[in-house]
Amino acid sequence: MAGERCLLDIAAAAVCDRGGLGLMARKQHIAIFTTASLPWMTGTAVNPLFRAAYLAKAADWEVTLVVPWLSKGDQALVYPNKMKFSVPGEQEGYVRRWLEERIGLLPKFDIKFYPGKFSTEKRSILPVGDITQTVSDDKADIAVLEEPEHLTWYHHGRRWKSKFRKVIGVVHTNYLEYVKREKNGYIHAFLLKHINSWVTDIYCHKVIRLSAATQEVPRSIVCNVHGVNPKFIEIGKLKHQQISQRKQAFFKGAYYIGKMVWSKGYTELLQLLQKHQKELSGLKMELYGSGEDADEVKASAEKLNLDVRVYPGRDHGDSIFHDYKVFINPSTTDVVCTTTAEALAMGKIVICANHPSNEFFKRFPNCHMYNTEKEFVRLTMKALAEEPILLSEELRHELSWEAATERFVRVADIAPIMSIKQHSPSSQYFMHISPDELKKNMEEASAFFHNAISGIETARCVFGAIPNTLQPDEQQCKELGWRLQG
Repeated sequence: MAGERCLLDIAAAAVCDRGGLGLMARKQHIAIFTTASLPWMTGTAVNPLFRAAYLAKAADWEVTLVVPWLSKGDQALVYPNKMKFSVPGEQEGYVRRWLEERIGLLPKFDIKFYPGKFSTEKRSILPVGDITQTVSDDKADIAVLEEPEHLTWYHHGRRWKSKFRKVIGVVHTNYLEYVKREKNGYIHAFLLKHINSWVTDIYCHKVIRLSAATQEVPRSIVCNVHGVNPKFIEIGKLKHQQISQRKQAFFKGAYYIGKMVWSKGYTELLQLLQKHQKELSGLKMELYGSGEDADEVKASAEKLNLDVRVYPGRDHGDSIFHDYKVFINPSTTDVVCTTTAEALAMGKIVICANHPSNEFFKRFPNCHMYNTEKEFVRLTMKALAEEPILLSEELRHELSWEAATERFVRVADIAPIMSIKQHSPSSQYFMHISPDELKKNMEEASAFFHNAISGIETARCVFGAIPNTLQPDEQQCKELGWRLQG
């Protein structure tokens, strides 16, 4: 027995001494940073929340979701129904209740807040100060940057790659497509393309692009790592059962749901309907959405000689949507459209453009893609006259967050392992610089330059930052319990 114990002690010592490695028996920590939070119903609020929950559910990592905190003035501009929170804990409670209603018993994960401000020009939330400090150094294993370019455009502070052992970016938004639609858009898109490549290169070890609709950036891979809220899959199972029993599952015709701004597919949709009113006669189409362009969209719809009605936005899981048979989504600005995935999960027929953003959906028999306007008309009328094909269990699983999490872990290369503490061995070749070391040195110099530029208030404002956002103000520090820096 003593000899056996001696062998175990020797083996343990060998593991500790081999190559100067010290083994720390703890799970890796994953910190997921994102650019929005509920109750703002946007993709970067919802999808990272589900990612955090399902990674925590796997129980192989400690998980923290890091979301922006807005002061009440900005909350009024962003959150629906004049919803406001006095302290971060109040908003955290709302987020957890929303999630529990959709997935049941909550897995254990933390939620932390960083200071943010809403940019009315960009219609998005931008970080304030160095948000890497929301995670302590002893938990800085893996960072997931949801919208890495957005989180790093104006980043000034600790370098992400220095703070975290591994940094994974997940690109959600086709920024270039949005910018092209603005005044002097192609010039701005050219500049933004290079800025996006620069910041993702210096701050991310690897980047996951949800579809090929996004721009190529260094060390990137295309993979859809999003799933759908499980309630949509349950709705689809119920419809499957009704069809199997030869009951009528769908009582309504066609609809579209999306934030009511022209760039979210409404331009393309109303142009198609306007140009082909005669061929589409008899079509009853209902649009659901809220947004800055809602009045203009409604006015344009009322000019059509078709039965097109416009309603305020609502949750896609609302029972009002269960009985629609056809989901029409001509948008080409999305990266992977969440509502398209939800419609397919609910067993509906989807009509969408043959576009890189829809590549993931090509395997689904109920997804009909058009290349021309004539094809759009033909497929729409055909879909209204036929019944959806029953979704297989395999394809239903592909839409789930379980499958999305499996894909994420695989392409991000973050298989669960115990954390390893590496001691830098002394080098015998002080004068030799390998190509990898040279590349690393150049990257660090580039990051140093970005940090220097992002610390100059004038330069920040020239490139579109919100003024005075190098550090959080006194009000936000008080709300977050942060110490005000001098």
